[in-house]
Amino acid sequence: MATAKPTPAAGSSIIPGMRYRNAPIAIDWLCNAFGFEKHLVVPGENNTVVHAQLAFGAGMIMLGSIKDNEFSKLMKQPDEIGGAETQSCYVVVSDCDAHYARAKAAGAEIIMDIRDEAHGGRSYACRDLEGHIWYFGSYDPWHS
Repeated sequence: MATAKPTPAAGSSIIPGMRYRNAPIAIDWLCNAFGFEKHLVVPGENNTVVHAQLAFGAGMIMLGSIKDNEFSKLMKQPDEIGGAETQSCYVVVSDCDAHYARAKAAGAEIIMDIRDEAHGGRSYACRDLEGHIWYFGSYDPWHS
């Protein structure tokens, strides 16, 4: 039985939030290695970032520097939990091979090499400069 394909509600989106020890360096690296674009960066004291928004196509992530507050106490960095993550971002890219080459050239640690997926498209996984896991692929579930 076929089911109707859901479409995103107008004005609705999911925006992952992340924390970095050295957010200014991470922002530049994410833009260089993965192709994010700075949408908004609010600098803080002592070379920190209060809040940043990085766009990628129609998607976005928000990030900031690690700080000692209620919300940050609920989060751990990958190196604090043996390199594991409890979540990761899947980012749809139009040319997975070109994106893979760009990330690898920028020093991303490839943890799952590029490959064809049984469900369609190509994908790979890597770690950024602070160990967060990212999964990139050409499979777009909205257009499959």
